[in-house]
Amino acid sequence: MTQQERRIYLIGELLKEQPKYREIEIPQSEREQKTLLRSLMNIRPPYPIGEDFLTVQDAYLKEETARKGVTDLSDLQPVQDGLYLWQGDITTLKCGAIVNAANSGMTGCYAPCHGCIDNAIHTYAGVQLRLACAEMMKKQGHEEETGRAKLTPAFNLPCDSILHTVGPIITGGVTEKDREMLSSCYRSCLELAQENGIKSVAFCCISTGEFHFPNSEAAKIAVDTVRKYKGNTEVIFNVFKDTDYKIYRKLLG
Repeated sequence: MTQQERRIYLIGELLKEQPKYREIEIPQSEREQKTLLRSLMNIRPPYPIGEDFLTVQDAYLKEETARKGVTDLSDLQPVQDGLYLWQGDITTLKCGAIVNAANSGMTGCYAPCHGCIDNAIHTYAGVQLRLACAEMMKKQGHEEETGRAKLTPAFNLPCDSILHTVGPIITGGVTEKDREMLSSCYRSCLELAQENGIKSVAFCCISTGEFHFPNSEAAKIAVDTVRKYKGNTEVIFNVFKDTDYKIYRKLLG
C-alpha cells in the first residue's frame, strides 16, 4: 500500500467505529486527510482494535517519521559531559527514552490536533500507547500525582521507551512547592530510567507552555536537578522554540 492508501484505509476504519462520523467524506487533499486522521486518533477512546488496523497504522506512522527525518543520539555532540542540547521534534529522536509532559489522566491529549507534546507523542506512537496508558492507570486506580513518572513502550516512535510525568500547573505566582514538584519530575524520570537500565533520556521543557511555568526558571530547575541526579545517564535537553534554546544554551555554557 502507498502512504495515501494507508491513510485512507485508517480514516475509513476509524470513521466506522463512530456512528455519528460515518457520513463524513474523506477529503481529497493530503493535508486535509492528515488532519482528519490525526483528529480521529486524538479523540479515539482507549479501546482495543484489530491487528489489520495496527499493521497498516504502524507502517504508516513509521514511514511518516522516516520522512520527517530521524535524529540519532549518536550523531549529536554533547555540550558538557553526558549532557546534550537539541532543538527539534522529540518524536523523531532515537534514544533510550523521551519524556512526555502528560496530564494527570495519563492517557494523552484528546483535543484534535492540539499543539502540546502529549498530543504529538500519542499521535506518532499510535493508538496502542493510549490503551497501554489506560490499562496502567486502571491498575493504579487513581490519577497520577504531580512529580511522579511512569514508563511505557514507545511503539512506533524511534526511541525505545517513553517516560510520562505530570508537571505542576501554574495559576498564579510560582511557589516553592511548584519548584519542588518540577524538580521531582526530572528526578523521578531519571530514577525510573536507571531502574530499567535506560542509558539515555531526552527531556522536553516540562510544565512550560500549557502549564505556564516560566521558561527561564523551569530550565534552571531542569539543569540543576539533572546535574545532581543524572549519574551515568546521558541526558538530552530537547527544545522546540528558539527562546528555550537560548535559555538552555546560556545555562549549559
